[in-house]
Amino acid sequence: AAGFDKETNLIGDIIYTNSEVRDFGENGQLQYFWEAFPVGIGRDGKEPGTSDVKTTYMFTYLDADEKRPSLSTLMDDYWNLLPIYQPSITDPEKDLDFKRVLFAYFPTYRDSPLKPNWSRVLAVGDASGIQSPLSFGGFGALTRHLERISGAISEALEFDCLHKDDLGEINAYTPNLSAAWMFQKAMSVRVGQNPDPKFMNRLLATNFALMDEMGIDTIKPFLQDVIRIDGLVGSLARAFVADPTFMPQIVAHVGIPALVDWMGHVGMMAVYTGLHS
Repeated sequence: AAGFDKETNLIGDIIYTNSEVRDFGENGQLQYFWEAFPVGIGRDGKEPGTSDVKTTYMFTYLDADEKRPSLSTLMDDYWNLLPIYQPSITDPEKDLDFKRVLFAYFPTYRDSPLKPNWSRVLAVGDASGIQSPLSFGGFGALTRHLERISGAISEALEFDCLHKDDLGEINAYTPNLSAAWMFQKAMSVRVGQNPDPKFMNRLLATNFALMDEMGIDTIKPFLQDVIRIDGLVGSLARAFVADPTFMPQIVAHVGIPALVDWMGHVGMMAVYTGLHS
């Protein structure tokens, strides 16, 4: 949309929160997150502060429980909360010139990547489940894997390896992708749970501050959905030291079974890293 303040349209936000967990009564509780990206700067020599166009996202993580709020309810909240997130506007309908409006559910899968169900058919993008459950960016994930996938497809066609079991090896088990599921679970609230309203903000503030201190080699892979064992273990160890009383709350929030399952994937990340090096 166009109409934002040019002078403050300089940098983007990733996984930003400016509110506590919202209570929808019998429909459960949700934490809203925001992202924003300036449009029209950095290209053709255009300097920051020269564009009033910005892409804004409001999103949340939730399961498919039938009690969840409707998509239209979430969209109404976007319109109502946007001026709080972007204070350069007061009324989105009057202040902004919208270029495109999109609201949807993006499914993610715990057992990603998904295995093909039929021979000679290969899912790509969101349908393949190779995207991170944090960013649900199927297109972005596909571009990162494009060289590997295109090469594998070429070999599968050349050697007639088109059975569903053969095609399943193209997007095989990836431990860092499976480990990322825990982060989504930590930033969602199951129906019936009643966490501290500040839980998500405390979780993000602690971990992002520590990853920032650890440097670009730690925080960049995380933001690019390429979680690495060294950065993961290092940030978790520092988080325990920085806020030890918060760890029991995190364990209680995600649950012991999920934590044990996650530790298995982390262990496989260590094995894969060792084999690669």
